[in-house]
Amino acid sequence: MQKIGITGQNGFIGKYLYNSIKINATDLQIVPFDREFFENENKLDQFVQQCDVIIHLAGLNRHSDPEIIYSTNIELARKLVHSFKRTSKSPFLIFASSTQEERDNHYGRSKLESRLILKSWAEEHEAQFCGLVIPNVFGPFCQPFYNSVIATFSYQLLNNQIPRVEKDTELKLLYVGELADSIINIIREKNCRETFFVTHTAEIKVSEILVLLNEFKSKYLNRGLIPELKSSFELYLFNTFRSYIDLEHQLPVKFKTNVDTRGVFTELVRLDHNMSGQISFSITIPGVIRGNHFHTRKIERFAVIKGEALIQLRRVGEDKVYDFYLSGNEPAYVDMPIWTIHNIKNIGSEDLYTIFWINELYDAEDSDTYFEEI
Repeated sequence: MQKIGITGQNGFIGKYLYNSIKINATDLQIVPFDREFFENENKLDQFVQQCDVIIHLAGLNRHSDPEIIYSTNIELARKLVHSFKRTSKSPFLIFASSTQEERDNHYGRSKLESRLILKSWAEEHEAQFCGLVIPNVFGPFCQPFYNSVIATFSYQLLNNQIPRVEKDTELKLLYVGELADSIINIIREKNCRETFFVTHTAEIKVSEILVLLNEFKSKYLNRGLIPELKSSFELYLFNTFRSYIDLEHQLPVKFKTNVDTRGVFTELVRLDHNMSGQISFSITIPGVIRGNHFHTRKIERFAVIKGEALIQLRRVGEDKVYDFYLSGNEPAYVDMPIWTIHNIKNIGSEDLYTIFWINELYDAEDSDTYFEEI
């Protein structure tokens, strides 16, 4: 079993890669990393000595002083090389650079020079080195106002702010899950060039991204409509948008009920155009819990129509638990964000009736269902 270390393990890409390896790569073992290791030679050396593979993601993208961006990224690369030399360790080294290497700015220059520093060490010590040149990466839980216009726009729209297109460039984009899969394949196959240009999977103008995100807000948030998702990119974009929903203040969502002399009628799910999926129904006896799992791509809705329920959510890798109390007396639903563990418990004295909708048919060979306790 190969032991894998990820510098920048708690960053946007690092956290996604860490979680992907944990749930999908049982042949790989993670060696935990903490950012303080770069400030303590002994801890950094202990980390390096344990690793067969190191993915160097740690770095600075934004700062008010560009010189600090440049010096920080160069210094991190040098500290890693010094640790290799102190420990006489030559792991398979994968470095995450950026297509901004070609730009004349402090960040771009720091990534290029860091790659060359690490490549030079690898050549000198006959170590295997892979320098990834990565396009714009987007995905859930990326920090707004940092390095992703998609994260920024999504956050602004969900917080009733007005996004503005400063420069309507065409972006070459890669979903963070696709990048994580590529890195895992490189680790397994050890087949990577010293300079490896990671291919983008979508190309779209900034203004076109904003049009799609505005459509998501209008249809999904304001009208409760699951929008038509015409490609894997649009599914990734929609799930990214949903990851910025304020769980405490925007869930659960009460259904609109129509009451007349015959009784009550309620729409559970309204789908846009060719959206499809699977609808299931459950009866849960008092005290029983269903779920305790999460998904990485699926859109799922829990709709309580009778009884008393507690729905709990917790994001993978975090401790905070969100509690939502739903009652059949006021039918409501909770849509499950990706990478969020969820369950439902019957907290009443009678049977709990729940309807589940999910946007794809269940496939036991590719269930996208990972079990973990809240």
